[in-house]
Amino acid sequence: MPDTRDHDGPKPAHGFRYNRVLLKVSGEVLMGDQAYGIDMKTVGLVAEAVAKVAREGVEICLVIGGGNIFRGLSKAAGDMDRASADYMGMLATIMNALAMQSALEKIGVATRVQSAIPMAAIAEPYIRRRAMRHLEKGRVVIFAAGVGAPFFTTDSGAALRAAEMGCDALLKGTSVDGVYTADPKKDASATRYKTLTYQEVLSKDLRVMDASAISMMRDTGIPIVVFSIREEGSLLRVLKGEGVYTVITNTPEA
Repeated sequence: MPDTRDHDGPKPAHGFRYNRVLLKVSGEVLMGDQAYGIDMKTVGLVAEAVAKVAREGVEICLVIGGGNIFRGLSKAAGDMDRASADYMGMLATIMNALAMQSALEKIGVATRVQSAIPMAAIAEPYIRRRAMRHLEKGRVVIFAAGVGAPFFTTDSGAALRAAEMGCDALLKGTSVDGVYTADPKKDASATRYKTLTYQEVLSKDLRVMDASAISMMRDTGIPIVVFSIREEGSLLRVLKGEGVYTVITNTPEA
């Protein structure tokens, strides 16, 4: 069995642009090539990427969406009332969090799942100071169930947790390598932005994250880095300031 016992904490993260980050991964990423559900091979690849940076001493926490299982604002919800649909979406994020925890601990990475909805049998309740201590001791923390209330997306949950944890950056791992002028899968002429301001994202309606999440990151000054989680080694490169990505800040970089 892999050794997932707690040690004295991570070694210092030298050579990294960010030392404490929150990684937001959409539920759709975990589908792999499937039409829906959880592809454990893909989960394993994401877990390997997270493990590499955690072993380098980067303090990392995750928020995973639930769109691969259930999305409240979709045909799956039918004519269900919004609150009930959102709660079902939160349960989907817990399923994804447990799958990721299993994959991480299988390769020897101590991991804790904290749920905004109390589920004592399967996850810790969300307690900010406890989560901070987990990170300080080198454990990966996965925040599940969003903010624990309907009408808020997992983007908003990710922004809130990044602020609460004092993260240096919020990394959004997607299936494309940054933010484009249009959907690059549909428009061959779409070009990638290297940098953007929060205000540009809102005014151009670029839909990187929902408006409340963008506004929160603007108010806290935490940069958002959008990159492709599907590219091998991309997470490690981004943390070192290398590779291909888009950075969203208050003041665009040169």
